Amino acid sequence: MSLRAQIMDDLKTAMKAGQSEKVAQIRGITAKLKDLEVAARAKSGEVTEAEMISALRSMIKSRTESAAMYRQGGRPELAEKEEGEIATIQSYLPPELDEGTLKAAIDEAVTAVGAEGMKDMGKVMAALKERFGSDLDPARASGLVKARLSA
Repeated sequence: MSLRAQIMDDLKTAMKAGQSEKVAQIRGITAKLKDLEVAARAKSGEVTEAEMISALRSMIKSRTESAAMYRQGGRPELAEKEEGEIATIQSYLPPELDEGTLKAAIDEAVTAVGAEGMKDMGKVMAALKERFGSDLDPARASGLVKARLSA
């Protein structure tokens, strides 16, 4: 089942079950994906699963930042709302690679591209993206690649 179909099925299920908060969260996701599709029509026409996953990851990042600001501002109820949205969005992402697998893949990529320092970080990241595609969380991977190349 495609990501879009899964999201729409979950929306219907949440609506039938009367879960208004979940319906609102999923509608936020569908709105973001609709924006992505409208923007893609001007370019190529179709939105790929990888682009959808990338959009979902950016939604998580912005909500994480918002939740942190709400906590600092003494608004825990708003932070909890953001965290609920994060959990819903994460349910549509592929499972993250475990730390050991990712570090082993980074070591392989460093060896494959002959990386010698930070100047080769782009090559290593490109090799990882080619290997894992949308399963790779670029933010998490870049931190580990930086640590590996500066060691």
